[in-house]
Amino acid sequence: MVRKLAFLSALAAATCTAAADDCDRACLNNALTQYMNAVVKHDPTAAPLFVGFRQTENAVVTKLGTGTWKSVTGLGAVQRHYLDPVTSQAAYFGIVQEQDGPAIVTVRVKVEHRKITEAEWYLARQDNPGLNGVGPDGKPSGNFFEPDNLAKNPPREKLDPKLRSSREAMIAATNSYFDGIDTHDGSIIMAFPGCARLENGRTVTGANGRGGGSNDCTSGLANINVSLVAARRFPVVDEEAGVVLALAIFMRKPGTATRRNVFSEWFTIDDNKIRTIHSAMFYPTPDMPAPNWPPYEGNWPMSPTLAAPAATKNK
Repeated sequence: MVRKLAFLSALAAATCTAAADDCDRACLNNALTQYMNAVVKHDPTAAPLFVGFRQTENAVVTKLGTGTWKSVTGLGAVQRHYLDPVTSQAAYFGIVQEQDGPAIVTVRVKVEHRKITEAEWYLARQDNPGLNGVGPDGKPSGNFFEPDNLAKNPPREKLDPKLRSSREAMIAATNSYFDGIDTHDGSIIMAFPGCARLENGRTVTGANGRGGGSNDCTSGLANINVSLVAARRFPVVDEEAGVVLALAIFMRKPGTATRRNVFSEWFTIDDNKIRTIHSAMFYPTPDMPAPNWPPYEGNWPMSPTLAAPAATKNK
């Protein structure tokens, strides 16, 4: 009996400790707000950072107080907060102002014991190298960047509870998009007709896409230069907003010079189908390990056997 009482007492204490460490939506939103404000103020001490806090910016580990801690001067016209108490993670999607101009960003933070332990940034900037790296003129080639269009077409913040899908269905719908790309078959994607996709702010599919009214997020996959959607992660599933954050890498077909695409994509989902996709992405050099977060840290530099020979890259 004494042992049983001791066990129950320990179990109750553990339960209370776990409950005390839980971070609900309000807690996550507060942590994310504190973090973003601290970055704008260039003051890491203004956020509840864990002693072992780790931050990456486009897959590169950033020393505390450097990088965006210096470059970001304010928040922009789009400021979305998405929250996931199940994973104890929160994320910002939108625009930030930097010293050299605006950037379109995704920022993921993880909260443990009321401390921020991780921050992962995906930044798209006007002068970033694009699909084709840097052209002969020294300027980015193949890079989209339209913050003004993003401001006109932001992802939603709330969803009618009647239209909400289960957490599992939201992830399944998101994953079906990547499976459609893997198989080059848009018919398997769980999406509404006309689903729009914005890439670094530019509308590339949907009723207002550059491809025309019949073009949507399931179209044009037969010849897409992607051999594998690798390193898939779904760290934030905001069930109240009907939004999923997906992180992954588009691996190119062997022998092509096109850069890999390391991306964050925000899927708005209702009635178990994708409504819109908004992305912030970057195009790393072939030798750069990405995404540099568990369980894929350092796993995805481009193999020399897959990259195009140097002599043929400019042909």
